[in-house]
Amino acid sequence: MQGNKLRIKKGDTVMVITGKDSKKTGKILRVLSKKNSVLVEGLNIIKRHTRARGNQAGGIEEKEAPIHSSNVMLFCAKCNKPVRSKRNILENGDKARICIKCGESFDK
Repeated sequence: MQGNKLRIKKGDTVMVITGKDSKKTGKILRVLSKKNSVLVEGLNIIKRHTRARGNQAGGIEEKEAPIHSSNVMLFCAKCNKPVRSKRNILENGDKARICIKCGESFDK
């Protein structure tokens, strides 16, 4: 079974559009393509109880949990809002993702 192609990459700025962190923006730390989800810096924080191992202390550790890719949208800094993107072929033959509303490129 073929999965959906994600239109977001590591390092992109995204805005969460639903859930407990809705209307918050953050940078993508990791893309989990098999689960169709992403890890966003500072969003969807969970608490993980860890046991002490060797010289590593135990305790409660806070970390980011995955967010489904359908719940985030690319954030355009020029438009200052979440937007859809489209592929555009440049003069040199490279493909770039651009904002549908203002035409700003996401691939720098």
